[in-house]
Amino acid sequence: MTQTTAKSMKIAFQGEPGANSHIAIAEAYPDAEPLACPTFEDALAAISSGEADLGMIPIENSVAGRVADIHHLLPQSGLFIVGEWFLPVHHQLMAPRGAKLADIKTVESHVHALGQCRRIIRKLGIKPIVSGDTAGSARIVAERGDNSCASIASRLAAGIYGLDILAEDVEDETHNTTRFVVLAREADWAKQGSGPLVTTFVFRVRNLPAALYKAMGGFATNGVNMTKLESYMVDGEFFATQFYADVDGHPDDRNLAFALEELKFFSREFRIVGVYPGHPFRATFNEKAE
Repeated sequence: MTQTTAKSMKIAFQGEPGANSHIAIAEAYPDAEPLACPTFEDALAAISSGEADLGMIPIENSVAGRVADIHHLLPQSGLFIVGEWFLPVHHQLMAPRGAKLADIKTVESHVHALGQCRRIIRKLGIKPIVSGDTAGSARIVAERGDNSCASIASRLAAGIYGLDILAEDVEDETHNTTRFVVLAREADWAKQGSGPLVTTFVFRVRNLPAALYKAMGGFATNGVNMTKLESYMVDGEFFATQFYADVDGHPDDRNLAFALEELKFFSREFRIVGVYPGHPFRATFNEKAE
């Protein structure tokens, strides 16, 4: 990822202080100033306006899947990906000081966090309540001061809002990991040959029979590894589909250049969103043998 960290740098994220995005910023850019934003639109607007230098935005989770809003907001924003970060997610069950597990009747958190902690919620027989985000639920529970109300959030949030952790690492899956992309106003392509790289692009194919099949053929024949291909509707139209893709390599690499040339021939729209270093976590990717 980009190495241009400075003490004056501001990095926007969606959520409240203590959110997992806040933790990702602290890990990736320890000297930067996190800028909390209520919504993803607000975070992207802060980057576009110059209020923030960068953004740390979640794009997918190994348990919950893709973050739905981002795939249509990112192409429209005109921003560029300059890095990525993988964050192992650990959820803590927390409540006001002095509360006991036996006191808890409800638990509040983001819908994904509640879904990722079903086992303990069922085990304790407590009622899940959906909140806007994990850290926000911790703040609300702290302000309410009701010992029967708990939150599922990060350890950082528990410290910020003065809550006791009643149960640690309550996520159902140990592999629970969120991938974030680092966004900037200007494109900053990583140097070719500087190590494992990822190229992200969006495209729309021409309205021709088998256009997607033909557009994808160049990646197979040129031996390009495509790690992500997702589709989503454009402007709510069932016939207008845009695709978002990640591939290994640099656009100037011979094999990827040929593959992209073939893709462009069958596409009505094409834009490279970013060329950036692959995070070391990618080295852990492997397919289990049958």
